[in-house]
Amino acid sequence: QCLLSGSWRSDTGCRMVISVLSKDGSFSGSYLPGPAAGNSEILTSPLEGSQQDTELVLQPIFSFTVHWQLQETAQTTAFLGQCYVATNGEETLHAMWLLREASSSPDEDWKATR
Repeated sequence: QCLLSGSWRSDTGCRMVISVLSKDGSFSGSYLPGPAAGNSEILTSPLEGSQQDTELVLQPIFSFTVHWQLQETAQTTAFLGQCYVATNGEETLHAMWLLREASSSPDEDWKATR
């Protein structure tokens, strides 16, 4: 059974800590990018999300958003993925993400999502 509560580290050194996992699948915590992010100004940032009911699905789908704590610009990243359990019991997360920056005008909207 895959439970998101606890500490997770990505291949690039990002760290996610899920501190509260509610019975309804909602969770909150914090996210800190690793050195590969290349931005030393990013502080530990809050995250909020939810996962499927683990009583119904052993390898649940999850989603969460990170609202980055930056001084220069507003950014939010949405993650969507699934938690897998290997035959040895090891849990791994596989996820995709979209990052959105605030744009100054509709003309700049085209470059605001990566």
